[in-house]
Amino acid sequence: MTKAKGAAMRRIQAGNALSAFGLGFTVPYLYVYVAQVRDLGAGSAGVVLAVFAMAALVALPFTGRVIDRRGPLPVLVAAALLASMGAIGMGLSESLPAVVLSAALLGAGTAVMQPALATLIVWCSETATRTRAFATQFFLQNLGLGIGGLIGGHIVVESHPESFLLLFGIEAAMFLVLAGIALTVRLPHSPSLQGARPANKEAGAKGGLRALLGHRAMVQLLVLGFVLFFACYGQFESGLAAYGTEAAGIEPATLGTALAANTAVIVVAQFLVLKFVERRRRSRVIASVGLIWALAWLAAGYAGLGHGSQAMATAAFISTYALFGLGEAMLSPTVAPLVADLAPEAMVGQYNSAFALVKQLALAVGPAVGGPMGAALHAPYIVTFVLFSLAITVLALRLGKRLTPVQDQPSLAAKTRVVAVHKPEEAVAPAH
Repeated sequence: MTKAKGAAMRRIQAGNALSAFGLGFTVPYLYVYVAQVRDLGAGSAGVVLAVFAMAALVALPFTGRVIDRRGPLPVLVAAALLASMGAIGMGLSESLPAVVLSAALLGAGTAVMQPALATLIVWCSETATRTRAFATQFFLQNLGLGIGGLIGGHIVVESHPESFLLLFGIEAAMFLVLAGIALTVRLPHSPSLQGARPANKEAGAKGGLRALLGHRAMVQLLVLGFVLFFACYGQFESGLAAYGTEAAGIEPATLGTALAANTAVIVVAQFLVLKFVERRRRSRVIASVGLIWALAWLAAGYAGLGHGSQAMATAAFISTYALFGLGEAMLSPTVAPLVADLAPEAMVGQYNSAFALVKQLALAVGPAVGGPMGAALHAPYIVTFVLFSLAITVLALRLGKRLTPVQDQPSLAAKTRVVAVHKPEEAVAPAH
């Protein structure tokens, strides 16, 4: 990595950490804020959270093409300003229409940041450094969210709406800081994207969705990504929480402990795991995550369906979240860099946006499916998600057969000057 790229990367990662810190102040309290503090009711709170998610689904399909045409920096600045407006609007809103509008701005802004930041990281990294760069991003995001949530919990007072205004004000300020940092980033005139993916500019010129859907390896990765997010993040605060309280008798406060265990494992294990991941095939790393998560769901099954003591059930439930954290630490330096390495040079933004869109879809569908099952169909719920976890292993191994050696194991790039084995029929073949 050149000195200029290193300086740009440090600023991007700092902005990423600070924006996550700001999000941590408010994300855990959105439901309580709308339903109780503003006294709009549980139904209105559900509508606001749905709008937050839907805004992301509406914005992301257009984001990738704009990133590829205008560059990621202007998109990141615009998204940060939009999110800042949404955050301060949430803090000031007292009526449902105002809260819904603010949630739409906040949801769209934070969603668009994801592919913009990912594309910036790609532009400022090489194949050999990309794995570590995305691992650092994930580490800083979780650290920022955790610290922000912890501080926010000590500031917020449910009976004092002005304390929530302070939280949303801090969040808005952090987004403005991100925009300011982004404006100081100086990128190379031409992004160096040499690596393990096909560098075919014609794919970008012919445009978008058809070229992407004709890239079979990317389509398989999108399917795999949906299953990953559906089986993990889509259950954290919905199905798994409902299952824990209903089937395992977990106290609501213990859910916070479980989430803290998840974050702690990620923060502690991230760079220890990185050393293991960097020298191994990505497809096999992802496959092993499927096995780890299957074990996590079996632990959850014991917590709710076993006949042990309440202490054993609680320990098993917390271990479920901890095992999920271990899997997440293994995925962060694996999946996002693979998206970048599969993308043609002119379509990096579109590939990142497509993957972010799949993530949002999974996060929308996951609670809708898992919530009712976790609350009422305890055994089928566990069996279903054990099978989904095993499906991750199968899909990852199948994806590995479509990757070039360097795409699957970037460390090989350091041992050879052959940086890509391009398969034109997979990169630009029309969709059937």
